[in-house]
Amino acid sequence: MDKFRFLTAGESHGKCLTAIIDGIPSGFDIDLDFINSELKRRQQGYGRGERMNIECDTAEITSGVRFGKTLGSPVTLVIQNKDYEKWQKIMSIYPEDFTEEKSFTQCRPGHADYAGSIKYKRKDLRDILERSSARKTAIETAVGAVAKQILLQFGIKCHSNILQIGNSQDKTEFPSLIDDAKNNGDTLGGKFEIIYENLPVGLGSYVQWDRGLDGLIAQAVMSIPAVKSVNIGAENACGFKGSEYHDEIFPQNDKIIRKTNNAGGIEGGMTNGENLVVIAVMKPIPTLKKPLNTVDLKDMSSKQAHFERSDTCAVEACSVVAEARIACVLADEILKKFGSDSFEEIKHNYHKI
Repeated sequence: MDKFRFLTAGESHGKCLTAIIDGIPSGFDIDLDFINSELKRRQQGYGRGERMNIECDTAEITSGVRFGKTLGSPVTLVIQNKDYEKWQKIMSIYPEDFTEEKSFTQCRPGHADYAGSIKYKRKDLRDILERSSARKTAIETAVGAVAKQILLQFGIKCHSNILQIGNSQDKTEFPSLIDDAKNNGDTLGGKFEIIYENLPVGLGSYVQWDRGLDGLIAQAVMSIPAVKSVNIGAENACGFKGSEYHDEIFPQNDKIIRKTNNAGGIEGGMTNGENLVVIAVMKPIPTLKKPLNTVDLKDMSSKQAHFERSDTCAVEACSVVAEARIACVLADEILKKFGSDSFEEIKHNYHKI
C-alpha cells in the first residue's frame, strides 16, 4: 500500500488551485458535497475579509474516480479562483503579457516577502506573495476533506473549538474585539484546539524519530501560515509535577481506562486510545490596513509596507485547515497500519483488531 501523500499547486490570484492525492485505495466512495461543505466552513468565521465575498470555493475531481468510487490511481482536485478573471494579464504565463501592474518591492513585516526574495532571487515581491499566501490552504482543506471521509469509515470524528481571540478567552467578547481591530486597521490572532475521537491504539511509532505521531502532527499544523506554536494535551506541562501530569491507568471490564488525558492521546509517539487533543496559536495576520515600517528593496529606502487585502481575524478558518492537515496525517497512519490496495480489504483488516 502506497503512502497517503499529496502535492498542491497554484497561486493566490492564479487560474486555479490543484492537488494530486496519491495512495487512496480503490473502491472508496468520495462525497464531493462533503468536500465542498468543508471548503465553505473554511470561508466562514467572524473577521474574514472581502475576498470571501468573491470566492465561493467548490472542488472538482478530474482524475482517479469513476462513478463515485476511487480507482486506486491518483485523485486530482481542482478549485477555480473566481478572482482570476481580473488578474489574467497580471498572472499570465506568457512573457509578452508582462506588466508592472500590482507589482511591489516594499516588504511586509511578518510575511515571506523578504526572505523569499533573497532565496528565489525575485525582485517583484508578488512572485513571493502569490504562493506564500494562505489562499493555498483552500486546496489543502479539500484534500483534508478526503482524508476525513476515510477516517469517518472507521468512526473517527473531529471537532474544533476557539479558545482565545487576542487577549480574551470570553467568547462573548470576540466579535467586539474583532470589530475594534478592524476599525483601527489592525488584526488579531488567537488560540484553538482540535479534538479527534475514537482513534485506535498504536498509530505512529517510537522506533525512529520521524515516525512519532506527535512530531508528524506538530509539523503538519505548525506549517500552516501564521501558526506559531503547537501543543498536544495539557498546556504548560512543565508546570505540573509528575504525579499530577501523567494519566493513571485503570482496568474496567477487561479494558483500559483513564480518568485524565493530559497526554492528549499520545504516549511514546503513538495513540493510546484517548482523544487526540491538539492546541495551536495563530499570530495576528501581518497584512495591515495601518501599514508597518519597512524597506523598499528597490532602493533600500524607508517606506510603509505594501497592503494587500486581508482578513482582520482568521482563527476560525485556521482551525478548519488544522483539522484537515491532521486528518491527512491520521489517514496516512490508518492506511499504513491496516493497508491494502482496496478499501474493502482495509476495512476487513481494521475490524480484525
